Amino acid sequence: MYVAIEGVIGVGKTTLARLLQPAFNAEILLEVFEENPFLSDFYADRERYAFQTQIFFLLSRYHQQRRTVHALIASGRNLFADYTFAKDALFAQINLKGDELDMYYKVHEALAEKIEKPDLLVYLQASTDTLMQRIAFRDRPYERQMERSYIDDLNHAYDSFFAKPFDHTPVLTIETDKLNILQTPEHLKLIENRIRQSLKLPPFQQPLPLPE
Repeated sequence: MYVAIEGVIGVGKTTLARLLQPAFNAEILLEVFEENPFLSDFYADRERYAFQTQIFFLLSRYHQQRRTVHALIASGRNLFADYTFAKDALFAQINLKGDELDMYYKVHEALAEKIEKPDLLVYLQASTDTLMQRIAFRDRPYERQMERSYIDDLNHAYDSFFAKPFDHTPVLTIETDKLNILQTPEHLKLIENRIRQSLKLPPFQQPLPLPE
């Protein structure tokens, strides 16, 4: 079983992956974004540093996925990842243009052929206001200059990108504005049950409603 969790910056992907790990006796693969030397400069001047930032992320994600995902799946272990390789192209569509975007697509297409696809993609949705609150709460230094308009653009782009199965990967969409998986165990259990239902993994209950 290989499940990837996706969503806009601040939605809670890594937190959910960590909390679900024991329930599925799974390994977790976390995105190594803090090692990108261009990230702080990118948030300060997106147009100038977009290409360097994007190519670094693309190659970093490729190497991490090739080293880790294939080996874990081959060993029969369950795996949760807090990102997908596919979403890298989504950021490129927003941040790059012209010759830089064309060059990016050529590199991405060549690398994507060698990447394992997840059995299920869990897409966590949240309003832009909720995302900004969560970003402010975790207070990462390089995110302090992040503009609301950028997060809002990302939010719309994510909704469009994951509105349908991507690369034939089933998508489970979960609205998180009214969920608190850290403080409310029932909310985490609801998500676990939805994942089990989607993958037909026992034990799971009949469909349960998420909080209104």
